[in-house]
Amino acid sequence: MEVEISIEDQTLIASAKEIIRKRYAWERHHVSAALRTKTGEIFTAVHLEANLPRVSVCAEAMVIGKAISEGYQEFDTIVAVRHPDPDSEDREIKVVSPCGMCRELIADYAKDCKVIVPAEGTLAKVDILELLPLRYAR
Repeated sequence: MEVEISIEDQTLIASAKEIIRKRYAWERHHVSAALRTKTGEIFTAVHLEANLPRVSVCAEAMVIGKAISEGYQEFDTIVAVRHPDPDSEDREIKVVSPCGMCRELIADYAKDCKVIVPAEGTLAKVDILELLPLRYAR
């Protein structure tokens, strides 16, 4: 179920963009995420990339861990953004969809969480389970 992007969601996106502008480092940090809890707190984090390409931790995982470390466990909305590469002609920081592993992680920690994603030239806010219709279950 697609939901309209609210002013609070725009603030969440702006928070994600702000942290990646501050912490962007080529081949280290080019994706960030912002997470809003059910009580309205906003957390931000960047992804971690190692010299070995397979060794990285996504921004969504980092921000969920950060919020949990601060005692929050009920999540409302999450968004990730990507900073353009240095040689990219398009210099805009854009919202990106979470990868498959992050979709699983978000669903594990907040199965009613909303995710802001790009959708046909605009943004959409969808339930995490819409992005993960046949999720893994034990």
